[in-house]
Amino acid sequence: MAGKIYDVIVVGAGNAGLTAALAARQQETRVLLLDKCPKPVRGGNPRFSGGGFRFTYNSLDDMRPMLPDLTDEEAAKMDVGTYSNAAFFEDVMQVTEYAADKKLTNILVDQSYATARGLTDMNVKWILSTSTHAIKMGHKIKFPSGRVISVNDGGLGLVEMLFPAAENKGIEILYEARANGLIFDKAGGVTGVRVQTKEGTVEFEGRAVVLAAGGFEANPEMRARYLGTGWDLVKVRGSRYNSGEVLNFALAFGAQPVGHWSGCHAVLVDAEAPDVECAHEHRYSNPYGIMVEINGKRFVDEGEDFFSYTYAKCGREVLRLPWRTAYQIFDSKTRPLLRSEYNRGSHASAENIEALAKKLPGLDWENVVRTVNEFNAAVNDAPFDPSKHDGKCTHDISPVKSNWAQRLDAPPFYAFPVTCGITFTFGGIGITEHGAVKDTSDNVISGLFAAGEITGGSFFNNYPGGSGLMKGAVFGRLAGTSAANFAKARRV
Repeated sequence: MAGKIYDVIVVGAGNAGLTAALAARQQETRVLLLDKCPKPVRGGNPRFSGGGFRFTYNSLDDMRPMLPDLTDEEAAKMDVGTYSNAAFFEDVMQVTEYAADKKLTNILVDQSYATARGLTDMNVKWILSTSTHAIKMGHKIKFPSGRVISVNDGGLGLVEMLFPAAENKGIEILYEARANGLIFDKAGGVTGVRVQTKEGTVEFEGRAVVLAAGGFEANPEMRARYLGTGWDLVKVRGSRYNSGEVLNFALAFGAQPVGHWSGCHAVLVDAEAPDVECAHEHRYSNPYGIMVEINGKRFVDEGEDFFSYTYAKCGREVLRLPWRTAYQIFDSKTRPLLRSEYNRGSHASAENIEALAKKLPGLDWENVVRTVNEFNAAVNDAPFDPSKHDGKCTHDISPVKSNWAQRLDAPPFYAFPVTCGITFTFGGIGITEHGAVKDTSDNVISGLFAAGEITGGSFFNNYPGGSGLMKGAVFGRLAGTSAANFAKARRV
């Protein structure tokens, strides 16, 4: 590989990097894809994701080409609603407190459906998200708008489908290749990448470079530096290889830092999960119960919204608590609604709340009993309906529970200890609407493009579930195409 001049070099081989490489290759360019990971664990952070993609559609008919095995009889049972461009845009704006870059958000929204169809053309297989998002209501299965299908076998399935597509298209892939710097000409344009390989340091020449190497969530020093006190202690849900080196050398080269550098996607995970790569130990069903800290008191509105709109910020709330730990409590009425991840990992059960609380280390059991009694007394008598904002809430207690507030009165009772698990970071480098990297003076850096988590400006404070993978794929395609066009113009 060394000695060749590539048209496009893509740094990072997750969702964004793979889609960038494939898009560049579609433009008949010579492409090199660099993956820091060893081949057996290739694919970066997406490997550990659930594989959910958020995109726009008018009806289930728009998804039928992506679900070739779905029968008419099965389709008749599905209630997916519609998900317009305006609804997707507003979801992003609302959860990011209207801080998201509007131009980038419009690109994300406008290209979401076409990108999902494009992944299908690359042999990505899809399934209905019935086990994670759907709720059975009588004879119908109701899906939240925008979150209807996921990649078969999740994020691992996604990357393991895209890698063969890249190989079959003639993209050269180098594993265990850690990029540690950019090569540039006298005018400051990027002309390649310096890479540490098993054989030593190699300089690869390229007419254009796409950075798609993720953020810094696996780097405790950077987490503490940018996210703040305590973030060096959280569990890492994704790849141990997302440690921020590429982001650091891009900033040192003069790339513009943008976005929410003190923000991240941080969810609730099993308190006894492994410290790294614990993506499948999450605990997302908190809207159906209550959460208490070790002093036995509630601390959030568990029913603020559907979990897709709140789960990415819950970890941050628990990180602020003593011992960085909370307990999710449910009774037998809601136990069947809990996601499948609750069937494994640490938990306790008992026939009454006092006995349950006494099983949990460090928990003030007397306050737990008092909290549950006060909560039960505050719940209104509206009907419970997990398929919508049901208004079944509490009164005269703080914090309120806005929806899905059922009394904890049906034994046995269950408690699941949770802590903070970081998924990905929100701060990154600035890009144009064409995926070109901007410098600190807001000028384009010649020959340098970026996509995915390494870019900032899309998410602040929170994000709508399924939009992270979609962002990587949308802007991966965009950056790869732009880089290829730039490289072809540079050949002359």
